[in-house]
Amino acid sequence: MARPLTVIGLMSGTSLDGVDAAVLRTDGVQVQEHGPSLSLSYEPALRQRARALLDRAASLSGDDPELRAIERAITLRHVEAVQSLRKQVGAVDLIGFHGQTIHHAPARHRTWQIGDAALLSHETNLPVVHDFRTADVEAGGEGAPLAPWYHAALLHDARRPVAVLNIGGVANVTFIGQDGQIVACDTGPGNALLDDWAFRHTGMACDLNGALARAGVVNRAVLEQLMAAPYFSRPAPKSLDRLTFIKALEAVSGCSAPDGAATLTAFTVAAIACTRLPEKPATWFVCGGGRHNPALMEGLRLTLEAPVETVENLGWNGDALEAECFAFLAVRALKALPLSAPGITGAPDFRSGGRLTCAGLSPIPTWIRPGGLDA
Repeated sequence: MARPLTVIGLMSGTSLDGVDAAVLRTDGVQVQEHGPSLSLSYEPALRQRARALLDRAASLSGDDPELRAIERAITLRHVEAVQSLRKQVGAVDLIGFHGQTIHHAPARHRTWQIGDAALLSHETNLPVVHDFRTADVEAGGEGAPLAPWYHAALLHDARRPVAVLNIGGVANVTFIGQDGQIVACDTGPGNALLDDWAFRHTGMACDLNGALARAGVVNRAVLEQLMAAPYFSRPAPKSLDRLTFIKALEAVSGCSAPDGAATLTAFTVAAIACTRLPEKPATWFVCGGGRHNPALMEGLRLTLEAPVETVENLGWNGDALEAECFAFLAVRALKALPLSAPGITGAPDFRSGGRLTCAGLSPIPTWIRPGGLDA
């Protein structure tokens, strides 16, 4: 497989807002071309059902009827995203399918992303690489974050040290030092707690434009309590489940809606600021939905004591970045290139991962490395 492949990457993050899809042409080492991208929202009812699933996920079995129904609905939304992009680009070689994380517990060697790769492959008639995290977790790694491989490929000529901060439902950072050393971890909550709080108090899916937080005052006693969690004293690599800090919503329950939002926003910022990195980044570049929240961005600029910019300042598409990442990782998986690393996921060594599904494809494309992944 010497030639670059045209890949559609798919990502549905812990914010549960929908599917991001992007086209990338890559050989898994370098990026030859960025293609079009799109986002398809989940219907409110599906989002609410998926959110409710998270609260039960740790005790669910794989044959739970509601889980299977949600998995099918989510997968079919991914099919729509793929078919929409194919109309724009024509020939596509491969899909990188992250799925929807419903439970992440690396300490128990478990990470669970739902999504029917066989259905996706059958409906699109394309090979699908999926299940990117399991092999790493089974080997003793955190299974996350995986985006640093893609960030590093894009930052090959950037001024270092540099940090890329992704604020999705959970926030994570990629740090690249002057010597090229990569360190990564989940920093703490991203948008998830604030989204849940905003929905509870306003009926909106997020704190739009940070308006609720900006109208409030941070409860310093509650913030200090939240920051006392042992997670923040652990060194990287480390990772989180969306619900790891769900009790923060109880901690702010006595606050007004604006003060609670302000405190949860400050919690996300403080967790990022206390993350131990080998050097102070010269610049922080922010991607993910959190970069659209002025309250979050203002808090970061006041706290990090370094320039904080969006990834658009690098010429990147911040809304497509994670989807592009899983297109990139799909090719890496096919080529048996590392998805795990001691400094990124905490795995004991560099190893690949992912699984390949070619449901309904006959013959299987000749450029797929025989025996490289389970097909």
